Amino acid sequence: MKETIQFRLNGKPTKLAVDSDRMLLWVLRTDLSLTGAKYSCGEGFCGACTVIVNREAVRSCQTPVKTIKGKDIITIEGLAKDGVLHPLQQAFVKHDAMQCGFCTSGMILTAYALLLKNPRPTLKQIIDGMDDNLCRCGSHTRVLQAIQTAAEGMKGAVKR
Repeated sequence: MKETIQFRLNGKPTKLAVDSDRMLLWVLRTDLSLTGAKYSCGEGFCGACTVIVNREAVRSCQTPVKTIKGKDIITIEGLAKDGVLHPLQQAFVKHDAMQCGFCTSGMILTAYALLLKNPRPTLKQIIDGMDDNLCRCGSHTRVLQAIQTAAEGMKGAVKR
């Protein structure tokens, strides 16, 4: 059943008439042409579809769009500001923390949510926080380095 859903997407008010049981991933990708969140496992296990909902990392492939009414959503497309990459994005580039890039947006957004909760995480806390994001290429070591660099560079202040 179609329903009008209102929320903030990447800082902008958004209003859509959609099937309210449809998964957020497909609304983002198909209806809004935001393709940063990827479909991979479809079960919420891999993290490729991760977006931020009210400052929390969520798996958009398992999130019915009706649950985001009135909430603030950030996708990888909304993390940069005025054409300047977010410090996490910059650190991922600096550390070459991607190979194929398929998991990268989910990794960055999971790390973003982690740094919102804990701006100065230890390496163990980063490992634990990123444990549910999978990378088939094996760039986990560089991902960890990138998150450490971003946390240090932001001096514990995640901006958004």
